[in-house]
Amino acid sequence: MDVNMDTSEALILPQKKFYRQRAHSNPIADHCIDYPISPKHMNWDKYYTNIKEKKVEFADIGCGYGGLLITLSPMFPDTLMLGMEIRVKVSDYVMDRIAALREQKPGEYQNVACIRTNAMKYLPNYFEKGQLKKIFFLYPDPHFKKAKHKWRIINKTLLAEYAYVVAEGGIIYTVTDVKDLHEWMVMHFEEHPLFKRITEEELKSDPVVEKLFASSEEGQKVTRNHGDKFLAVFRRIADPFIS
Repeated sequence: MDVNMDTSEALILPQKKFYRQRAHSNPIADHCIDYPISPKHMNWDKYYTNIKEKKVEFADIGCGYGGLLITLSPMFPDTLMLGMEIRVKVSDYVMDRIAALREQKPGEYQNVACIRTNAMKYLPNYFEKGQLKKIFFLYPDPHFKKAKHKWRIINKTLLAEYAYVVAEGGIIYTVTDVKDLHEWMVMHFEEHPLFKRITEEELKSDPVVEKLFASSEEGQKVTRNHGDKFLAVFRRIADPFIS
């Protein structure tokens, strides 16, 4: 049973075995995905109730089965959070899971939603400049072969997009069980002028950090296999070239 659900939830939530799909998807391939031509063309009312003037502030990129979203929802009840997942069946599961939780617990989980999309291609189509306060990359596909490193969710080009959609002071969290990928992500973030790594001492006061390791299905799998987990967190800083 998912560690993020109690017994009553387990009785009515959709079952993952009916939503299983390949663990990885080619982010470069052309997928049949509907996406807005710009953030102002995105209709968020279909995903959140009573949205009014609110905007999405947390984005879980490659959200998997939605464990982190469900964990953070009651911690930040006034913050809109979005899971972005490229796999069809997996995103369907998260949508159905959220719908089931909303029905079971009226008034709760209204601040989380999931869409099927390719964040590597369309992230700026959903979010305005400086809109996001937190982005999460939990156990992203390592793309082990050197020829496929360009498919990694953290690279020079995409970091420019993340710097665009994240507000100054906003946080990007990365967790992986692959040391090589961890070092790759750290290297690229540290080379970028708009990101600064947050020290371990600073992270002790961040309530989100302890939820990153086991809230997702992948994190639970790593725990069961007694694998390593590598964390690196970065803050979006002001542009040093603009006075």
